[in-house]
Amino acid sequence: MTAWRPPTALTIAGSDSGGGAGIQADLKTFSALGVFGTTALTALTAQNTLGVQAVIPVGGEAVGQQITSVLDDIPVDATKIGMLASADVVAAVISAIEARPEQFGRIVLDPVMIATSGDALLEDESTTLLRERLLPLAHVLTPNLPEAARLLDEGEAESIEQMQDQAMRLRDLGADVVMLKGGHRAGEEMVDVIAHGDGVDLLRGERVRTRSTHGTGCTLSSAIAGQYARIARVRALCEAGRDGELTLLTRTTDAAAAYLERPGVGEDLLALRSGRDYLQRALISGAEQELSSTPHEGHGPVDHLVTLDRIAREG
Repeated sequence: MTAWRPPTALTIAGSDSGGGAGIQADLKTFSALGVFGTTALTALTAQNTLGVQAVIPVGGEAVGQQITSVLDDIPVDATKIGMLASADVVAAVISAIEARPEQFGRIVLDPVMIATSGDALLEDESTTLLRERLLPLAHVLTPNLPEAARLLDEGEAESIEQMQDQAMRLRDLGADVVMLKGGHRAGEEMVDVIAHGDGVDLLRGERVRTRSTHGTGCTLSSAIAGQYARIARVRALCEAGRDGELTLLTRTTDAAAAYLERPGVGEDLLALRSGRDYLQRALISGAEQELSSTPHEGHGPVDHLVTLDRIAREG
């Protein structure tokens, strides 16, 4: 049998010992989308569905070594960047990308800056470094409303029109595409705003009423990166005329299959919409799960394995 290379993605992010967010959520999402995941750990955390009990930082040098180790051996089709924790780590990631920009594939930056509790996760120095030097290196930026407000140093958007305005101005900071997430807005409808080179698109969907929302931002950004990785492999195989391997990437109806039908058409919107669709399915399925022994006190995770066949439930 001829050897083949699966789509690969790198996640640069912190851990979550509870498994619902961070690197653990990223790896589950990559696997659910048929993508091989590699990692560079930026911080250890002790956390569960009830909250974060401790954060143990990883130094910038160690983060850089992890990234180098991956890139020296494994081709990376797309990269997701999440929690960076300190200016030292932000600087290390910037240096790694600037040294080998062509080896990261499409970079999806989830600017993890503010906790659900409202506490800041990045000090001012780190935020400035992220905004001025890391953000322009990213292809896609995926902030929520509080993060967008902090990046722009202004109040949170309250209307769709204000979201559109902020998304366009965030794009002016350097990313090719900005997906401003509307999950913090009230209402029955979920609206995300995508600002890109041709203007603005709105992604609308029904809000899922659930307490199982832990890790939604991590999951969305890693799903988008995973879809970019799949698209990159399909494009490469098409160009190489290796049709036999394409069936291994297009067994599910996702971005890779859609790209094969319409190659070169709207890759960004395809990846973002497919990533958001995966998150919506994971939220709906996660709402039916009770992982914690105290499910009504904390926030459980989404169901990252929603794409996989499951053993039939009892009862």
